[in-house]
Amino acid sequence: MFKKLIIGALAIGFVAVSCSDDDDNPIAVNAGTIVGGPFTFDVDGEADMVTGITLDGSNAVGDNSTWIVTDDQGLILGLPPTLQALEGVNFDEAGAGTCLIWYARYNGTVTGLEMGMNANNVEGMFDLSNSITVVRNQVVNAGTIVGGPFEFDVDGEADMVTGITLNNANAFGDNSTWIVTDAQGLILGLPPTLEALEGVNFDDAGAGTCLIWYARYNGTVTGLEMGMNANDVTGMFDLSNAITVVRNQVVNAGKITGGPFAFDVDGEADMVSGITQDATNAFGDNSTWIVTDDQGLILGLPPTLQAVEGVNFDDAGVGTCLIWYARYNGTVTGLEMGMNANNVGGMFDLSNPITVVRNQVVNAGKISGGPFTFTVDATADFVSGITLDATNAFGTNSTWVITDEAGAILGRPGSLAMVEGVDFNAAGVGKCFIWYARYENDSNITTAATVAEITGTFDLSNSIEVDRQ
Repeated sequence: MFKKLIIGALAIGFVAVSCSDDDDNPIAVNAGTIVGGPFTFDVDGEADMVTGITLDGSNAVGDNSTWIVTDDQGLILGLPPTLQALEGVNFDEAGAGTCLIWYARYNGTVTGLEMGMNANNVEGMFDLSNSITVVRNQVVNAGTIVGGPFEFDVDGEADMVTGITLNNANAFGDNSTWIVTDAQGLILGLPPTLEALEGVNFDDAGAGTCLIWYARYNGTVTGLEMGMNANDVTGMFDLSNAITVVRNQVVNAGKITGGPFAFDVDGEADMVSGITQDATNAFGDNSTWIVTDDQGLILGLPPTLQAVEGVNFDDAGVGTCLIWYARYNGTVTGLEMGMNANNVGGMFDLSNPITVVRNQVVNAGKISGGPFTFTVDATADFVSGITLDATNAFGTNSTWVITDEAGAILGRPGSLAMVEGVDFNAAGVGKCFIWYARYENDSNITTAATVAEITGTFDLSNSIEVDRQ
């Protein structure tokens, strides 16, 4: 009986000791195990999130929990409270480097569990799981360019792009350049700066489509040169998005050079010469030259430059003509004599004009008849059959003039009838010359003693000889 009491007392003692030990040694905190990854991302401006992480919480113990993101030294970068919050973290924003993802359990109050502290130094009833690695590799990245698209007409006028901006928040690379390619990526130019790019004249490239790119690269790359394809450049190299430049080929007459011309309307043929055409940027299936008045009224449509140079502008009389070159496609309306060149309808373009000024000058025209030969014999001698071609004659006043061989003025008959009334026999032996004259009021032709002394605005026709033997 005593032995049984001793054994019972010992048993009670063991139980008491066991309960006392549990009170002094509480159950340990345990964060469990996390599974997933490792993850590797490129820092390129594109959001990078982790997925597929799972928590084995079968052995996890702790009243409180959190997820922790640290750098590779344990520095706390973030404390997403849930797995969902963790999967919303954009690791691209952290830049290049390595992150560690942890799960933590803890009881009560702990110290050091905050941003900027080290997870390895948290104090209190706290436990970290294993970590999952997130490697963030810095790759060459050209960033993003904004502007355009642009659309120009190929017409000989300079066309430059403006307003392009570079968003280089995520751009990375030791070297950079701008690239202009055709639509297939063929490199047409490598402007080193945005300023140089904005100095490129896209009109010079002719019709087609260009693409503008920005590039970043490290070290040596191959294929980054004129005539190569930007899509085939090798090495640590990246292209931005492209901006499109469309160059439309429109009908363009180009430019003509020559003149201006100034002619006197005097009955003498006046032709232009030395006109040249710069057809570098000329475009259009059909062409013609056009002669208009100064209001654009079409006076002639010479088909070639040779035909233009055969036009006698003296025939047009006083005024101003304009010479144009035109290019057009298909059917146009209004391209005909008597219409206005400015109102031609259709795919049509006029060059710059060349001016032809036709000045009206005093012109005596031409006289015909004779020559006459008379014998001085006391018989009256009169001229007859003289005619005046006044087609191109111009001048406010007119008179006939009779001179001797030396130019001394012997008479000024006011009309042809009066000329035919002159008795040349009375002048004795010698030679006379008959002239027709046109003049303005500033001339002294009515009082001058000789032809050489005539001043002012006047013109003498050809002369007809009267020989008195």
